Amino acid sequence: MSNLQQDPAIRSLLERMPKNIQTTFTDEQLAYLKIAIGARQWGNHAVDCRGVVKFFKYRYYYVFLAGRNRRELSAKEQKVARLSQALILSIAATFIILLTLLVLYLIKSALGIDIFAGYSFGVWSWFKGLFN
Repeated sequence: MSNLQQDPAIRSLLERMPKNIQTTFTDEQLAYLKIAIGARQWGNHAVDCRGVVKFFKYRYYYVFLAGRNRRELSAKEQKVARLSQALILSIAATFIILLTLLVLYLIKSALGIDIFAGYSFGVWSWFKGLFN
């Protein structure tokens, strides 16, 4: 059995045919079958949201797919991916740091600790006002 016949897409295709037909394909024919069916094969995605929206007399489809990327990325795609990753991590780190500072400030204010006498950011007053 050739390597192409071991391919999951080709195996799935061949299993739907009678045995006497399965054995008649050459490797070249199997390669072209793989190319032909490969364009239609999406695989499994963690998020797969598809639908149709009717807008006046027209209908539009949408597809939103998300999942692990198994493709080989080009140099440009790798650069964009690293930039996006750095941006998302920077935003997440900034959010976590600001949230931590807010919690620490609220704890400091609840304990009555004044770092600068007679000065307040007004966060403690705002926070107490949420519960009144």
